[in-house]
Amino acid sequence: SAAAGQGDAASIRPKEGDWLVKAGDSSKTPLTPADVPLGARQTLAWAMDPAGGTVRSGTRLNQLLLLRLDPATLTPETRSRAADGVVAYTLICTHNGCDIDDWSTDEQILSCSCHDSRFDPKDSGKVADGPAPRPLPALPLKVVDGRLVVAQPFTARVGFEPA
Repeated sequence: SAAAGQGDAASIRPKEGDWLVKAGDSSKTPLTPADVPLGARQTLAWAMDPAGGTVRSGTRLNQLLLLRLDPATLTPETRSRAADGVVAYTLICTHNGCDIDDWSTDEQILSCSCHDSRFDPKDSGKVADGPAPRPLPALPLKVVDGRLVVAQPFTARVGFEPA
């Protein structure tokens, strides 16, 4: 096949033009901004190749968390990567590679329960507290035909720093 030698399509990082689908959605229905509840706990998602329908779920490094926030609360840099207030970040904590599994609705802060690293999704995923050494890589989004679409690759390498 043409993809031979490029590795498994499901393990390729999200690419420009990929659609987003909710994690665990066997129907692979493309997500719209309205599918991500405003101010609520993160929605877990994967990128999907719209041509072949391959969900890029071959590695957990591709798992995404989506939040929809009031665009007025986002820093200019974050707003430039958001689509109708929806921001996408890697699910992988930059400290030890645990999943970012917590959300404080009041503070609008993401956190990792492994070692209490906290990240500000309104300000480019910057570290707000805890041992994480760097911000969460973001995945820039855009809206095309009502769907959430990957606009550019991750802003930084996904993964964690070995101690």
